[in-house]
Amino acid sequence: MLPLPDLTISEIKSDRPGAPVNGSNHVNVEDQRFHDWYRFVLAFPPHLVRKYFAEFELGETSTVLDPFCGTGTTVVEAKLNHLQGIGLEANPLPCFATRVKTNWSIDPGALQKGAEEIARQADDALRAQGIDDDLLLSSTTDMALRDLDVESKRLLIGNSISPLPLHKTLVLLDALNLHEDQPYFDYARLALAKALVTSIGNLRFGPEVGVGKVKEDAPVISAWMNEVQQMVVDLQSIEAADYPQSEVFLSDARRVSHVLPPQSVDAVITSPPYPNEKDYTRTTRLESVILGFYKNNPELREHKRRLLRSNTRGVYQADDDDQWLAEFPDIERLAERIEARRVELGKTSGFEKLYGRVTRLYFGGMARHLMELRHVLRPGARLAYVVGDQASYLRVMIRTGQLLGEIAEQLGYELIRIDLFRTRFATATQAELREEVVILRWPG
Repeated sequence: MLPLPDLTISEIKSDRPGAPVNGSNHVNVEDQRFHDWYRFVLAFPPHLVRKYFAEFELGETSTVLDPFCGTGTTVVEAKLNHLQGIGLEANPLPCFATRVKTNWSIDPGALQKGAEEIARQADDALRAQGIDDDLLLSSTTDMALRDLDVESKRLLIGNSISPLPLHKTLVLLDALNLHEDQPYFDYARLALAKALVTSIGNLRFGPEVGVGKVKEDAPVISAWMNEVQQMVVDLQSIEAADYPQSEVFLSDARRVSHVLPPQSVDAVITSPPYPNEKDYTRTTRLESVILGFYKNNPELREHKRRLLRSNTRGVYQADDDDQWLAEFPDIERLAERIEARRVELGKTSGFEKLYGRVTRLYFGGMARHLMELRHVLRPGARLAYVVGDQASYLRVMIRTGQLLGEIAEQLGYELIRIDLFRTRFATATQAELREEVVILRWPG
């Protein structure tokens, strides 16, 4: 049985860009291996996952599922702890990241050598254009810079990357794509995704993604090579054959039983989207577009349809997850209260009129997910859902953990308890909101 870590919440300052000040989310140095290849800024930390591995008494024959796996914290941690890990993720870039982060079969020497060849090819191409990547703002004033096509560029947050770093990135990407048939190709792509959001682009991350200080230029090849080098170091630290294989599916968490066999899962540790009006595809938009995971609005919309409805920008006319709420009158009353508050305040915009509906769709989608999940759980399976209270919908408090626990009980799960994970300050409401872990058991 794994030791239980201390999860007391403390207020600390972090020097990691975009990191929350709440210490419960801090990633310890010893936990950065593999996890830091690419990670959501507000992802829950590995030590929280280990806490529930220990409490649920999971062993090497146990299978752990994360149906909203994001950038793979649970699945990576399962592999590190010699557990069978399975992840489902509907957003293609995070799904790709988790697949790469849990595939340790690559020879680190081959990755290093391949990256050096890509870097040489990209550097030669830039120097032929009079650009020295390390000598910032070299003589490029008279040259036509490369750009994305119109449809792709329209998807980006404005000023999320400056013209010259984008030009250099596209040149690097050309060199990288020449190695598409090599085993190190996906690792090189993921390293570029990480470098784009941490050093090449202009993004900043708080609770929301936005544009920080706009850089006219930034090193591209060296920033990318730094990320590749970290991968090499991590891979050199383990013997890949000693660890179990992981499975990661590009899939909708509301259709779990369409992907996994019956009674195949011993535990679930996950964090679904919160009902907080956050468009999670914006968090990964820069790297998703540049790496070609979607190229236009129709492709983006198609990916969004697989996501749990948690914001008004991801709601479609044909959505019907609210049909799963017939047995949950508390959700209907909450949606009615949000709508009444909208009318009271005289809010008439299109997205404000959707607040009540997206609340129904969110909890309906979670009910649908929990119904589906019952088919793949073994009797006695334990579950941990990291969720957050919200007050952004016209200052009407949404007790997400409490409501999710009530839904689960109605569906036959046992609600063991609700743990406090951390609190966070909501700028929209100037309030401290709880993030909690809902602990469930499936009796079978």
